[in-house]
Amino acid sequence: MKRQPNFFEAFSPIVVMLLLLAVGYGVYGFRAEPLLILASTYAGIMAFRLGFNWDELMEGIQEKIKQAMPAILILISIGILIGTWMVSGTIPMMIYYGLKMIDPTFIVLIAFVVSAIIAIVTGTSWGSVGTVGVALMGIATGLDANLAATAGAIVAGAYFGDKLSPLSDTTNLAPIAAGSELYEHIRHMLWTTLPAFIISAIVYFIVGLNVSTDPVSTSETMNIMLQTLTEMFDWNIFLLLPPIIILYGSIRKKPTLPTIILSSGVAGILGVFLQGFSTANVFAATVSGFNVSMVEQPGFNPESVIWEVTRLVNQGGMQSMTGVVLIAISAFVFAGIMTITGSLNVILETLMKVVRRTGDLILTTVASCITMALVTGNSYLSIIVPGEIYKDTYKKYNLHAKNLSRTLEDSGTVVVPLIPWSSAGIFMAGTLGVSTLDYAPWAILCYLGFVFAIILGYTGIGIAKASATKQKD
Repeated sequence: MKRQPNFFEAFSPIVVMLLLLAVGYGVYGFRAEPLLILASTYAGIMAFRLGFNWDELMEGIQEKIKQAMPAILILISIGILIGTWMVSGTIPMMIYYGLKMIDPTFIVLIAFVVSAIIAIVTGTSWGSVGTVGVALMGIATGLDANLAATAGAIVAGAYFGDKLSPLSDTTNLAPIAAGSELYEHIRHMLWTTLPAFIISAIVYFIVGLNVSTDPVSTSETMNIMLQTLTEMFDWNIFLLLPPIIILYGSIRKKPTLPTIILSSGVAGILGVFLQGFSTANVFAATVSGFNVSMVEQPGFNPESVIWEVTRLVNQGGMQSMTGVVLIAISAFVFAGIMTITGSLNVILETLMKVVRRTGDLILTTVASCITMALVTGNSYLSIIVPGEIYKDTYKKYNLHAKNLSRTLEDSGTVVVPLIPWSSAGIFMAGTLGVSTLDYAPWAILCYLGFVFAIILGYTGIGIAKASATKQKD
């Protein structure tokens, strides 16, 4: 006979999951997916103890995955989009002209803006930091600039772009977890992200006033990158068609999946007729992503391409999204069991004892996301788990789901690179040559986001109600 879980039965699966991830993932570097399955196994044992059978658990798991499936399909289609935009030369062209904008004057501010542009275009903070970020650090060294400030600006800019890019995995994952829609989620994030961006830019501008303005030539690596991109692709105004289609679909609120597929199709055609790629390579890019070996321009030798360029352009394809899809499904298995047993309701009832208004709910969400980030060091889990826990509560408070998805990114995605033991923190520090604790104070946008989220929660500014017939983004 089924019964309501008590405090221990409801909370212990969460504790077990956090311990498994903290020790297994954080200390020993085990993959998160099997650790989540182990946590789900423990949650299943608790469910059997409460009187649930296997078929009922499977029903809960299937329901969670069913709810997420449309968004997961969009996530996979993003992989197709990136691959075809690479083949068409759309992303490389944007990167090329973004790099051309770099001016040694006010290097910290330029590092922030350029990293943001590249991350928006590519949808990856790591790709922005691992390529343009490295070149920017070289320029900063030549300028004798503040390297910690430059590194912090690069990280902040990269995560600003990652956060607002429809190509980003976390930007797609947050609406999945919260139950909102991709483009309304991106627009709603402007309430917290734009003020954080402006304040960050002002600080970086002031820092730049103290940097030597002696003319310094662009680094050798940067010149090689620009030359290589020119050799690989032909620049043409028609390469803007794919992003224009996405922009039009966003403004007109067209269905996301068909819009992405249309943009990808146009990009593939441009890749064949303007860039000279074979149809076989275009289709290969949709699955395994773009690779410099696909380039067949006269006189171009793919083997001579430097690592910085391959790291920048070798991306995309459906296979590139399998990691986030697998971890999402593994987390939804756990969430499905927790939901059908009523454990999440017990947890929420306990947490809600301290919640009296919208600001309290936003603050609680922020604290939960940061706790998950500190324990797991994983941005995906910092989004998925709190998203599942608070989704229904936001509905109860008559709050639009995009408030939750925005808060998940403000306090989950952008906080992870500030954590020294997270994979993002390790990557950023190793790539830029500045320790996480040194650049963290300068990555201003990464913590201003959740500060503004809390402020808006208590003031009511930028908080969308679910019952309103027209929502302000």
